[in-house]
Amino acid sequence: MSARSALRRYLLVNFLTWLPVGLMMPAMVLLMTERGLGLAQAGLAITVFSVVTVTLELPTGGLADVLGRRVVLAASAAFLVAALVMMSVATTFWMFVVSGVLKGVARALSSGPATSWYVDTLHGIDGPGADLKPGLARGGAVESASLCLGVLAGGALPLVVPPELMFPLAAPSLVGAVAAVIHLVVVLFALPEPAHGRRSLAGVLREVPATVAGGVRLAVGGPVLRRLMLAALVSGVMLASIELLTPGRLAEPAGGAEAGGMAYAVVAALGFAGSALGSALAPGVARLAGGSARGAIAGSALAACSVGALAATAGLGGAAGLLSAALAYVLLFVGGSVTGLLCLEMTHRAVRAAERTTVTSTSSLALQAGGVAANVWAGALAAQAGVGAAWGVTAAVVLASALLFVRMPVTATSPAPALPARSGSG
Repeated sequence: MSARSALRRYLLVNFLTWLPVGLMMPAMVLLMTERGLGLAQAGLAITVFSVVTVTLELPTGGLADVLGRRVVLAASAAFLVAALVMMSVATTFWMFVVSGVLKGVARALSSGPATSWYVDTLHGIDGPGADLKPGLARGGAVESASLCLGVLAGGALPLVVPPELMFPLAAPSLVGAVAAVIHLVVVLFALPEPAHGRRSLAGVLREVPATVAGGVRLAVGGPVLRRLMLAALVSGVMLASIELLTPGRLAEPAGGAEAGGMAYAVVAALGFAGSALGSALAPGVARLAGGSARGAIAGSALAACSVGALAATAGLGGAAGLLSAALAYVLLFVGGSVTGLLCLEMTHRAVRAAERTTVTSTSSLALQAGGVAANVWAGALAAQAGVGAAWGVTAAVVLASALLFVRMPVTATSPAPALPARSGSG
């Protein structure tokens, strides 16, 4: 396999990983409320997803390092198919909870293996000195483009599906399930891994905890990875506070909840487009800034200023309020994506292949933990002091996180012992 072929396969898998997610996003909460759930119940069902994802991040990352990338990615696609089918037919709170559990399992399983497959494959072709930034940048851009297209399509589907054919709000999740089936087929046939020997379930289960423990020790013990985990935590805080407070912020200038929902769908799509642009720009930003760490500082500064602009314009109404929010939202995702892509590159530079997916899952766990924390304090602060105050605090936190990249060591210095060898993971 050539480097170009590996990149094409990686980009296709990335696109199909996020397309079902984008499709279900616009109608998810509306589907729950139209099927009889209150907002509190809908929030609880979504929280179940987050809890399951956080709980399984590290075990599933370790499983990918033991069993291989393709098996875990295929399992993720299968769980997502089941989750979205369940969502499309759910009529009770507990059915939505089951869907949330299945989505959480799918999300945890998909965290890291595709990128690890690409990095391992590229290292096998071009050696450990291969330049990762161009491929990872394209991968990040494709993810964002997939979410952007998915959100727009998911928002339009309920408007064009005949009600006599199916419940319109269920159409996006059902089409998402079809996309997840395609993803499953592509993973099985497009991501070859070297054959590995037959292994007992007991042997696998014995190795996974050791892999996880070694990955955690590496993540918290090395100066590079420790900073990158904190950066991921801050990124989770920023994203959660934006996603939690933006819909309500847009409802008033748009003229009501329904129009605000439409405005949020458009702004979210623009944000994903900004994220794609940020991923594409990241290598150039790093080159102009003089390195990945300095590029991450620039991205963090842009993101912080954008959240600050959201805070400053939180009281604007009408068209000015919508336009200012949309512009700040796009710039926020450009900056955040630049930082995220460069952090991903620095993470992969700092680890060996054997613990690559485990450490990536640790980063995803840190991001999820930041999101959970933001969901607790940002909503409460916004209720007491206003949305602007909550975003002001978020902007300060993001700006302070730029200090994490100052004098960043070039390579990891952790003397962590070798982890158990992967079985057939390229």
